[in-house]
Amino acid sequence: MQAYMQMFYETLFGFAALFVLTKVLGKTQISQLTPFDFISALILGELVGNALFDKNAGIPQIGFVIALWGGLLYITEIITNRFKRTRLFLEGSPDIIIYRGKLIRDVMKKNNLDINQLQSLLRAKDVFSLRDVEFAFMETNGTVSVLRKSDMQTPTRQDMKLSPQEVNLAATLITDGEIIYDNLEEKNLTEEWLMQQLQDQGYDKVEDVSYAEYEKGKELFILPFVNRNHEKFHGN
Repeated sequence: MQAYMQMFYETLFGFAALFVLTKVLGKTQISQLTPFDFISALILGELVGNALFDKNAGIPQIGFVIALWGGLLYITEIITNRFKRTRLFLEGSPDIIIYRGKLIRDVMKKNNLDINQLQSLLRAKDVFSLRDVEFAFMETNGTVSVLRKSDMQTPTRQDMKLSPQEVNLAATLITDGEIIYDNLEEKNLTEEWLMQQLQDQGYDKVEDVSYAEYEKGKELFILPFVNRNHEKFHGN
């Protein structure tokens, strides 16, 4: 019985200490956590959990672990707030993965991001076609920020009091130089038709195409392989 009471007191203390620590460190939302913040939270929880089940660790030891780890996190926050040059190293920086409507392949590889993952992140932003995107940034917390092309921004058709049009879902036909035959068949399209579309836009081989997207009633949307190669982006 005494052992259970000891665990009860230690758990209450650990809960209270973690609650205070989160208040001291700020109100950063889960969606705003950087990878370092996320890993730090996991490690802190692991440290407290191990201390709770360690027979040789009591409330003083748990308090020490929380205070030490919390102090390190707090110092890191102070450093990043006061010294701007440390933010790039400690927090990272956003990366441009779509620039002027073009996929930047080497930046995507740097972030371990493939086309399917990018499309999923874009759909979370209510963007269902890459042809609608002018700029896209991979944020330090793993989300994507999107600036649509001017034609796709507000006002909407409803704002302009125009009649509604049929909405068609775009289908990916080529990714990373390979044809997605399942999508081609689903849209009742042939490989010959696809090759002709590529040739009409100046592409002789599928291997030259990074991404191709089909949407009914529109020209095939094609993106070639583009790499940043550590060059700076310009405003034009």
